[in-house]
Amino acid sequence: MASDSPAGEPGEPEEPPSRGKRADAQRNRQTVLTAAAEVFVTSGVDAPIRQIASRAGVGMATIYRHFPTRADLVTAVYEHQIEACAEAGPALLAEADRPFDALCAWVDLFTDFLVTKHGLADALRSDSDRFAALHAHFLDRLLPVCARLLDAAAESGDIRSGIRPYELMRGIGNLCVGRDDDSDYDPRRLIALLLRGLQTRPGA
Repeated sequence: MASDSPAGEPGEPEEPPSRGKRADAQRNRQTVLTAAAEVFVTSGVDAPIRQIASRAGVGMATIYRHFPTRADLVTAVYEHQIEACAEAGPALLAEADRPFDALCAWVDLFTDFLVTKHGLADALRSDSDRFAALHAHFLDRLLPVCARLLDAAAESGDIRSGIRPYELMRGIGNLCVGRDDDSDYDPRRLIALLLRGLQTRPGA
């Protein structure tokens, strides 16, 4: 008599994972991405996988199951942060008392993303095709969100009209560049001044 096998008889199709298992796997993936983003900010993208696993509260095998290579993990973190930043825009606009407040809150999130993004981008530059695709995705997802926030703030009279979202995002990005090499430099101070300069009545 043939012995029992966990995989079943040869040629027998594997049973698909249950809905509960798929949900657990998705939660684990999101937990790992959040933990990896936090670790990358403090320890860089070359941080040990065990540090990310500890932060996420999962085993290292779970991370490797979802992300076989470090490049896969870095790419997924980049995409995860883009989506989080994109989804935050409409939510902030719906919750804020003024569109300008929503714009400022979104810029704070965008700045957090950019601080991490510089390290992620450096880690992916050796794979030019992957980096180019991610940068295109970054612009496709975030430019419309920034444009919507700027339009709402302009329509309410909080800021000047005609401000291009690409120029604002590029300017904020340039202000974040020196942060990695100088612990005394806080780009948020200059970004706050930049936002004040957009207002029709600065300080209002």
